[in-house]
Amino acid sequence: MTEDFYILAIAALLPLTACMLVFQANPYHALVIRGIVGAIAALVYTLFGAADVALTEALVGTMLSITLYAVAVRSSMSMRLGILEPDSQESDCAADTLGDRLDPELLSGLRKALSNYHLRLELVEYASLPALQAALMAKEVHSICLLAEQFSNGASYHNGLHTTGDRPTYQIQTRVQRLYEILQGKLEPNLANFSYVQPAIGQVSVKKKTETPVPVEVK
Repeated sequence: MTEDFYILAIAALLPLTACMLVFQANPYHALVIRGIVGAIAALVYTLFGAADVALTEALVGTMLSITLYAVAVRSSMSMRLGILEPDSQESDCAADTLGDRLDPELLSGLRKALSNYHLRLELVEYASLPALQAALMAKEVHSICLLAEQFSNGASYHNGLHTTGDRPTYQIQTRVQRLYEILQGKLEPNLANFSYVQPAIGQVSVKKKTETPVPVEVK
């Protein structure tokens, strides 16, 4: 009777942890709970005498799946922000890290806004403005960040960018509408301006088939 009670108590943990897994918003916490679910399932299989099934659940259903999920979450839960490399004349005084080349308040605001959705910020350097914009259109990065002066001098259009006092104003363009909705209004207007752009869509030319008229004999 006591053994049956222990088995029922352990088996009751399965639906409980499964519900916790379904309603978990943080993907990293969900990975931990997924491991707990797999461990409980393997223990239940062992108690019922299915050692082979328990071993399969522990190796494949728990260890392998969690490893693959962790890699997927790590690679997908990030915002890739493209920035320009420093000029060669400024290379001697350039910062050692990418983060030091942007306004610390801007980086702090971006990371704080993204952390609410369990996203992380990843900075990617490009040598020129055309390469930076091409990377955005080619979906290599999710967004690009430029100073107002860099954007207005190198781009073909200018959306009323300005510089307030000694603090430079940045222009952030994103091709992901959800990121635009997340970041819009999260930073001070005098620090960064946001805009949403759609990647270029290739035009598909459709040729209309011409039919050769068939001569009709008139009797």
